[in-house]
Amino acid sequence: MLVVLTACGNQSDGAPKPKGPNATLITVVQAKQTDFEVWESTVGTVESTIDPKITAEVSGRIAQVLGRAGAAVKQGQLLAVIDPVDLRLTRQASAAELARAEVLLKNQEAIVERNQALLQKGFLSQSAVDDAVAQQRALAQQYAVAKAQLAMADGNIGKTRVHAPFDGKIERPIIAQGDFVKIGDPMFEMVSTRVLNVYLPFPETLLPALKVGQKVKLQSPASGALESEIAEIKAAVGATNRAVSAIVRLKEQPGWHPGSTVNAAVSVDLHPAAIVVPEQSVVLRPAGKVVYVVEGNIAKQRIVTAGVKQDGLIEILTGLKAGESVAVDGAGFLTNDAPVSVQTPKPAQPAAKPSRTLSGTKQQRDPA
Repeated sequence: MLVVLTACGNQSDGAPKPKGPNATLITVVQAKQTDFEVWESTVGTVESTIDPKITAEVSGRIAQVLGRAGAAVKQGQLLAVIDPVDLRLTRQASAAELARAEVLLKNQEAIVERNQALLQKGFLSQSAVDDAVAQQRALAQQYAVAKAQLAMADGNIGKTRVHAPFDGKIERPIIAQGDFVKIGDPMFEMVSTRVLNVYLPFPETLLPALKVGQKVKLQSPASGALESEIAEIKAAVGATNRAVSAIVRLKEQPGWHPGSTVNAAVSVDLHPAAIVVPEQSVVLRPAGKVVYVVEGNIAKQRIVTAGVKQDGLIEILTGLKAGESVAVDGAGFLTNDAPVSVQTPKPAQPAAKPSRTLSGTKQQRDPA
């Protein structure tokens, strides 16, 4: 039995075995030559260039509040009403004073006219005429003051109706119905959406790379995406965050609102005719950063100098030419002169169409 078992063992050991290491399964891509833009990302905020507080121009009690928080308003839209009763009484007093001054002035004009006639006939002295003329001028000034006071009273009554000074959005109302306001008291906080500033903070080390006119990509969760450019650079470094600000100015952009956060990317440089490959193609080895160039079924190690990374790609400064095939997936398992098996991506299979039974068609049944 020992002889038989030995013979069986010899037969199994006699099977041919593959020689050399197994080929590593990889994917490859060709190095591309392209204009490589360098982007710097940051998170900024949107602010309004016009955000005044609407204040009371007359004193009185709030009779009605029409402006609500978050409401979009047009220029001239009514926001609040101040009770005008006291101001109307003031106007009546001003109107009465104007009427009195008008009567006195007309009477004095008649006196001056009579005195001048008596002066010509020699029945009155010149000094008496001069006194009457001076009195007429004084009454004329009183009439002008009374007329101005009436106009002011009319204006104050008009100011009891508070209107929006521009197209914008009410940030918050500060008053409520029944409140008493004095001249200068704040009533509403408003912001204008016509012109907005987007403040983008960057480390102070990037200040030399930032320039007016550079392209900017903006993405806001609430407002969408758009492209613009840097309009202004605030070179002062923040004392707390050691950052400088690039300012993007947006004009007439529907959907964009003050207070929103923005993800932004600024194009700070352009490398023309750069050689780029996927990031995972570059592997760190004792010799430095390398890529594996695939020649036939063999991977050749190539030491390279890497540049900037951007959107999953990395710039290759030296060591690689455009059009050469480099390993991507599986590159980290390769060594110099390692055999490889290039995997071809499978074409996408069309989705199977669900079976349908047409209306009015009878299904066939198995006669069994």
